[in-house]
Amino acid sequence: MSAEPSRPTMIDVAKRAGVGLGTVSRVVNGGAGVRAETASRVHAAIEALGFQRNEVARALRPGKKSASLALVIGDLTNPFYATIAKASLEVAAQSGFAVVLGSVDEDPEGEKRAIRELVGRQVAGLMIVPDQGDHSFLAGAGVPVVFLDRPAHGIEADIVMVDNEGGGRLATEHLLGQGHQRIAILLAPSYYTTGRRLRGYRRAHRTAGLTVDESLVVQLPEGTTEAAEKATGELMDRPSPPTAIFASTNFVAEGVLRALRLVADQPAVVGFDDFRMADMLPTPVTVVASDTEELGRTAATLLLGRAAGTNTRPPQRIILPCALIPRGSGERPPFS
Repeated sequence: MSAEPSRPTMIDVAKRAGVGLGTVSRVVNGGAGVRAETASRVHAAIEALGFQRNEVARALRPGKKSASLALVIGDLTNPFYATIAKASLEVAAQSGFAVVLGSVDEDPEGEKRAIRELVGRQVAGLMIVPDQGDHSFLAGAGVPVVFLDRPAHGIEADIVMVDNEGGGRLATEHLLGQGHQRIAILLAPSYYTTGRRLRGYRRAHRTAGLTVDESLVVQLPEGTTEAAEKATGELMDRPSPPTAIFASTNFVAEGVLRALRLVADQPAVVGFDDFRMADMLPTPVTVVASDTEELGRTAATLLLGRAAGTNTRPPQRIILPCALIPRGSGERPPFS
């Protein structure tokens, strides 16, 4: 595989135009003191090479911040977080920035240590999937911050997240629309996201004039496939098992599906967040999904604007919509 060609720099432009680097810099930045004929040669070299000034790198004054962003995120084995990381890396690279990754999962003290280490490295900005701890220590850090997937406590900053409550409502309304009234929800531990999905589940029941059976609201001890598999088996062994299950994360959905391999009466299943091979299973899995790549792209773009000083608006709260993808598992009718 051939290496991707490097982007032309001011040095390349200077060599082609036969001028000094300082002359190119003055032309590019609109400075005075360059003869018209010389400026014309520089512009011709810029056009021929396809040189583009890096506005973000220019706005970051040399010696103050590095050309790196930091992303502090959850478990990278989770496709949701891995997709966010990949998308943000791509956006940063287009502006000449590297991204330093830190993985801290539901550990407030570990997260705080990681963030302080990254700030000490003089990164140009921070993207953080925050834990439930107090983030007021970031207020005086002198570095722009964008939070992803959930809000943070103790600081006003940009937030990009998914409409978790709306997605939970979508999933539950879909199952209610198939005639289900005994709908279980399996909740992975989270201080914000799955709690919002539960709110959507409850709202859908209220709108339909139904009372939630609290015995069907299952709080898992951990958000693993194994915990979800065990809980699903216990649900389906009840005298009156649920006829439908809403799995609050992709890992939970996988556990639900594992447990149902041995169940005769198959409940309907809707997952939250898509996962690989979900559409290739014998009964493809219905999911509520958002554009996870867009989540990463939007956060990185926001942060680059803050780092460059081109975005001076008050902190933004961007909520990306969810959509239901019907594939088969969520369209099973209730069993008797």
